[in-house]
Formats: sequence, structure tokens, C-alpha cells
Amino acid sequence: MPRPKADFEDLRPFEFRDPEEVLDPDEMYTVYEIARALQGVALDRNLDVETENVLLDWAIPWMIHNQERFVFANPASDEEPGYYGLKTE
Repeated sequence: MPRPKADFEDLRPFEFRDPEEVLDPDEMYTVYEIARALQGVALDRNLDVETENVLLDWAIPWMIHNQERFVFANPASDEEPGYYGLKTE
């Protein structure tokens, strides 16, 4: 159910960071690592499936919105995810 704004003490602007603020231009990341980086979670931290899914719900649209700033590398095997990195000149 919707709640009145007055119920909340801290209302902040809704904004995403630019990819260059989140990712190292010399590294390639899985979508899972990107999702963690967006939330400030350690990239190697083990998360439960439910939390991982919530993080992905934020990361995937962000990546699509910024798609022109990314490059993609195919996974080394069918068991691995693909890797994404910042497009550099």
C-alpha cells in the first residue's frame, strides 16, 4: 500500500552513478560483480539468492541505460557468466 511522504524522515533524490564512478576501466566484471559494486558491496562477498536477485534488478536496467559505455567479452566456458567492462578509447 502507498504511504504518505510525511511518514519518512529522509527523502533523497533518486540518482544513479555513472559507470566510470563505479568500475575500474582496466577490469572486466560479471553482471553479479557490477550489481555488488553499484551497492557498495564487496565484489567477492557471498550473498543469498534473494539478495543477489534484488541487486540484479537494479544493475541490469542501469547497464542497459548505459550500454554505449560498455564492452562485452564472451565467457570462457558455458558454466561462466560473460564479462563487461568500460569502453575506452
